Amino acid sequence: MNDQIHSDGSEHEHGALGDAEYAEFMELAAEEGFDLEDVEGAIDEAGHGPLPVLAVVGRPNVGKSTLVNRIIGRREAVVEDKPGVTRDRVTYEAEWAGRRFKVVDTGGWEQDVLGIDASVAAQAEYAIEASDAVVFVVDSTVGATDTDEAVVKLLRRAGKPVVLCANKVDGQSGEADATALWALGLGEPHPVSSLHGRGTGDLLDAVLEVLPEAPAQRFGTAVGGPRRIALIGRPNVGKSSLLNKVANEDRVVVNELAGTTRDPVDELIELGGITWKFIDTAGIRRRVHLQEGADYYASLRTAAAVEKAEVAVVLIDASESVSVQDQRIITMAVEAGRALVIAYNKWDKLDEERRYYLEREIETELAQVAWAPRVNVSATTGRHMERLVPAIETALASWETRIPTGRLNAFLGEIVAAHPHPVRGGKQPRILFGTQAGTKPPRFVLFASGFLEHGYRRFVERRLREEFGFEGTPIHISVRVREKRGRKK
Repeated sequence: MNDQIHSDGSEHEHGALGDAEYAEFMELAAEEGFDLEDVEGAIDEAGHGPLPVLAVVGRPNVGKSTLVNRIIGRREAVVEDKPGVTRDRVTYEAEWAGRRFKVVDTGGWEQDVLGIDASVAAQAEYAIEASDAVVFVVDSTVGATDTDEAVVKLLRRAGKPVVLCANKVDGQSGEADATALWALGLGEPHPVSSLHGRGTGDLLDAVLEVLPEAPAQRFGTAVGGPRRIALIGRPNVGKSSLLNKVANEDRVVVNELAGTTRDPVDELIELGGITWKFIDTAGIRRRVHLQEGADYYASLRTAAAVEKAEVAVVLIDASESVSVQDQRIITMAVEAGRALVIAYNKWDKLDEERRYYLEREIETELAQVAWAPRVNVSATTGRHMERLVPAIETALASWETRIPTGRLNAFLGEIVAAHPHPVRGGKQPRILFGTQAGTKPPRFVLFASGFLEHGYRRFVERRLREEFGFEGTPIHISVRVREKRGRKK
């Protein structure tokens, strides 16, 4: 590990590659017959830092999920012709005019309502808080309602750039309805039919004008700020208790009466002589008759916290079976590219039998994150709390680690020689060379002579971890295949 260099927060023009390393790498790519523009694009794509976040908000049934599907170019967000269908705020990756960004689909915002609608309202607030810009969707056939006016007040308080989408304008006759939305005071309404795609290009052009190239809150400690930790987990796993225990005081007040209690989001806490910023998601509780709404609220608040954090500490109740919701929360953190630590809480309540079955559950249900540091804790007794900081530091160090290109290619050469890709259709694709184009998390680009099967990519990732560590961080691997010579003009 001595040859590894850690990112210092500085940015190069070519992802994480310095000028000399980039020049040497492009020379290698030319020798292997790759199109240099394609190679440059691959490095640029993999070398990006955190992407800016666009939140799509509005009251129920105005067509937010349909618009999200239109933006991302595929049907993924749940769409149904009745209000309040969206139950999970999901983050998608999108691209327009060569720029990449994240799109967050939210449920509808309603004012002064109870139950699921209140949860949806609070989540729209969290989506706005975690975003860099907002698309506010209004049904132009209905016009601005009292709820829309309330959203406008919310948006003004947030101070984020806003693009106003006048949806359901299916033809010239609907243009007049859209112009009436100037009265909202958010600037020009962009007439759009998200169902048919009319006007979405102009809307996205307007989005790119207000969306920053990178998130406003940079990762790292270059500006001297504390590292940011999201403490996440399903309801009732002990997040409040854990936060209070690490702070040695009652920082979080848990309100059992409603699912929309808004606690202070960021807590500065000193641990191990270091000040950390805990992005708290505690205080989420179920009400029996609003269980679905509480689950929705919990998962969406989690997503908002993860977007703002560098490392996610996922709390799991060790006294209960590992649930689907536990797995979803872990997947959310991994897909967001955050460093990861898994803390098994209530360890003091486990007997020998439960410990045995828990180990089996971890082996089967959480095998995909076997690389994440594990800490067995008790938020009530304080057991093993001192192990939390070293685990977080290990995950962050791995998250920022970069392998020099020369060393990486020597390693890839050993893999190809010892474990070549299986022959498929009479051909045997080979990894020709590669580079690590980015960190936070580590992002690798492999250049190959043919398509690499998913199983072989997983094998390469496993060997990367065995060789270089990467404990506590996801790894992104993309593959570019060399086109046949003569195909380019």
